[in-house]
Amino acid sequence: MTALSPPRVLLNGSPTATLDPADRGLAYGDGLFRTLRLRDGTPCLWDWHWARLQADCAALALPCPDAATLLAELHRVSADLPQAIGKITLTRGLAPRGYAPPTLPQTHATRVVQAAPRVTSPLWTSPHGVTVRDCTLQLSAQPRLAGVKHLNRLENVLARAEWHDPKVAEGLLYTAAGQLIEGTMSNVFVRHGTRLRTPRLDQCGVAGAVRAWLLDTAPQLGLTAEEAALTAADLVTADEVWLCNAVIGVVPVARWRDQTWEAFALLPRVAAVWAREMGEGEAATSA
Repeated sequence: MTALSPPRVLLNGSPTATLDPADRGLAYGDGLFRTLRLRDGTPCLWDWHWARLQADCAALALPCPDAATLLAELHRVSADLPQAIGKITLTRGLAPRGYAPPTLPQTHATRVVQAAPRVTSPLWTSPHGVTVRDCTLQLSAQPRLAGVKHLNRLENVLARAEWHDPKVAEGLLYTAAGQLIEGTMSNVFVRHGTRLRTPRLDQCGVAGAVRAWLLDTAPQLGLTAEEAALTAADLVTADEVWLCNAVIGVVPVARWRDQTWEAFALLPRVAAVWAREMGEGEAATSA
């Protein structure tokens, strides 16, 4: 790892340290990560990212760094960038060979904090929405890991490899029982009137920080939000379908299968609230 000026990657706080090949994150995917948007070195939606990071650490029995350390390191790697995408990766660190993890007092977690200038594809910034498809890969059920953004993301990798059409922005993922869970890189919301629903993630899937923010923010939009068991049938009858994550913001779906949506009635309200959270002068869902 090469030191940059200013550093763009910090490993346990150091810009010059290198990752040991025996690290459990590399060997077993034993860890987690969170991606977030940064503005002048300050993370957006920090309260929601921090809550999810703490929850994920608890689920994996990983020691969670203190917030002050993470905020300081995020600032170090992005302070000179007006707009950046940051990433926090935590692993269980080094341990004797084998699957058995060290107990918490003996765990010396590895902490990687990095940032890069934010570049958003025009595909995600179109005011007319995006095109999505269904993925054939079916998500496996594992309640112990449900909601956690752990490092084992091979299902998402394989699902994303299913299409190469540059006009298709995202693929939707389902369980073998037909339950809609998420996109390969996003959470999903469907609106029916004043009712906003997102798939329940008690068996699999990633609970994103923007998902949590949108659930909490729904009343400001005049909506009642809830987690629910959803299927493709709920998409067919939806007034609007949204995708969200920390990089793209909240983006409407314009086409799925033979279905199209042209009017996004709540988009201006979502855009205004999102822009305030991002500290932007002009409202834009994903600008």
